[in-house]
Amino acid sequence: MGYQRGQVASNWVFIGRRMTRLSHLTLRNFLIALHDLLATAAALFAAFYLRFEGGDGFFDRLPLLFQILPYFLAFSVVVFFIFNLTTTKWRFISLPDALNIIRVATVLTVALLVLDYIFVAPNVRGAFFLGKVTIVLYWFLEISCLSALRMAYRYFRYTRVRRHARGEEAAPTLLIGRAADAEVLLRGIESGAIKRIWPVGLLSPSNSDRGQFIRNVPVLGGIDDVEDVVADFAKRNKPIARLVMTPSAFEPESHPESILMRARKLGVIVNRMPSLESGDTPRLTAVAVEDLLLRPSETIDYARLEALINGKAVIVTGGGGSIGSEICERVVAFGAARLLIVENSEPALYAITEALAARGAAAEVEGRIADIRDRERIMRLMAGFKPDIVFHAAALKHVPILERDWSEGVKTNIFGSINVADAAVAAGAEAMVMISTDKAIEPVSMLGLTKRFAEMYCQALDHDLAAGSGGARPAMRLISVRFGNVLASNGSVVPKFKAQIEAGGPVTVTHPDMVRYFMTIREACDLVITAATHALGTHRPDVSVYVLNMGQPVKIVDLAERMIRLSGLQPGYDIEIVFTGMRPGERLHEILFATEEPTREIGVAGIMAAQPNEPPMQTLRKWIAALEQAIARDDRATIRTILKDAVPEFGSTAA
Repeated sequence: MGYQRGQVASNWVFIGRRMTRLSHLTLRNFLIALHDLLATAAALFAAFYLRFEGGDGFFDRLPLLFQILPYFLAFSVVVFFIFNLTTTKWRFISLPDALNIIRVATVLTVALLVLDYIFVAPNVRGAFFLGKVTIVLYWFLEISCLSALRMAYRYFRYTRVRRHARGEEAAPTLLIGRAADAEVLLRGIESGAIKRIWPVGLLSPSNSDRGQFIRNVPVLGGIDDVEDVVADFAKRNKPIARLVMTPSAFEPESHPESILMRARKLGVIVNRMPSLESGDTPRLTAVAVEDLLLRPSETIDYARLEALINGKAVIVTGGGGSIGSEICERVVAFGAARLLIVENSEPALYAITEALAARGAAAEVEGRIADIRDRERIMRLMAGFKPDIVFHAAALKHVPILERDWSEGVKTNIFGSINVADAAVAAGAEAMVMISTDKAIEPVSMLGLTKRFAEMYCQALDHDLAAGSGGARPAMRLISVRFGNVLASNGSVVPKFKAQIEAGGPVTVTHPDMVRYFMTIREACDLVITAATHALGTHRPDVSVYVLNMGQPVKIVDLAERMIRLSGLQPGYDIEIVFTGMRPGERLHEILFATEEPTREIGVAGIMAAQPNEPPMQTLRKWIAALEQAIARDDRATIRTILKDAVPEFGSTAA
């Protein structure tokens, strides 16, 4: 009975899908069906005429053919619909549609074979009505009749779009990258998705592409031939106005910095096409430093993220910052039903709410001014909103500033995080995700120290919730996610270096051997949400600290040099690099895990985890109470003593 109920349910799902498709049919679809019926009838009559050469055999068979024809055409309509011929737009007909036409012709041919050999021959005529030759002819004619008008219309639209693309002030453009990437871009131009450029040639790093044509665009040489090709077009009074770099042009062996330097010297505008794996539609954007710095991004399981966020109520603290705003955009993109943005900066809050409104976010978005230090305010906001998931991105994070005013870091990064965690628990959230930093590992700065203390509180609270659940999966998880520097985020070196280069230099670097881990904002935020999906899995994992895989660290001086070259200048010649010495709270190398944190493989690409190593909550609360008293007295010496007691590894690996 269970199996039968499952089969019935499955059939209803199938029927439901068919009913939905039927309900969306338009006049255009009925006209397509009429065309296909006429084409099928014409193919059948033509096959008879050719086989029997218009003689008596042809006219003798017409009466029976007219009797069979209505039933055959009715069956044909069903076959057309099943194989999507009726609902496929002719403008975009392609190889899969051609295969569907062949499938339709084959099914109808087999139907004629069955009709002739099983029903007509033994029961009506006593001999074959169609015959093998007629049936084979019909198969070829059916494919031709169904394809001819479709291909003609596709060619008409193709030539019209190309004519418009070439005529509307389209800039002669040289494409850089492999043929496979360029083909996607060329399709975007042909479909009208990408406008105002006209490709005149391709430079490919692959030897197998040389001398070939890609969608009627010639491969003119390798990437090193860019000057010669541009000069050749200039001599022919067809100057190249733009270069478009595809994803393969940013691979290390393609030397993207060299391409950019050459383009700047030639006075050619440079654009890029986004990664083909990002899910973005093909479009042209400016080349950014992020394109030159990173290892290939981790592959993100977007279906997994959507399953976590879709339909949920989400709170993001610090939602106007560089990390917080990106998390807001991602949770909206993944289908959150409601989003509350908590931010203490009025301009930042206005900017993110306006940005989400401009994108037409389907979620109900609300922005509230609040400081996470204000415990009562945060408690009231969360209790009223009743979130499912809380992303805690609000923090003070600039290392040199916190070294000077570190008591403010204690108030925000420690007490603010405690307020958010307690409020999330009280509001009945499923999870709270705290954005931490790789500087929290064996910290040498007040930023790392305060973040480590906040991690310990979340770990202890997570442990107590698990213990209080009696072995059942608890209603809430509290996790911390650590990652390094985010390219182009507020306070990062990238905006600083850009400003220094624009001012003519010098570019200031603290130490020639300084290295850091870097990620893009998008990748970091997607992996933060991915960590939450693991923490909220069916079986509660025994980890609550997640570390994003940031690949190989980047030397800051190399970053400076590449940014200078990105600007079309030479390091040390056009722009000087000056070493200023390490600042308080800095170390040469960041580390991913502390020595007392056993690492765990969790089977999720791009993420590692560590087993919690936190003191019990009772001990933490004693430190917190002592910190509150010391903060009230502004007793900096006591504050520092308490924090060193809580995190004894503080300063142990200072450079």
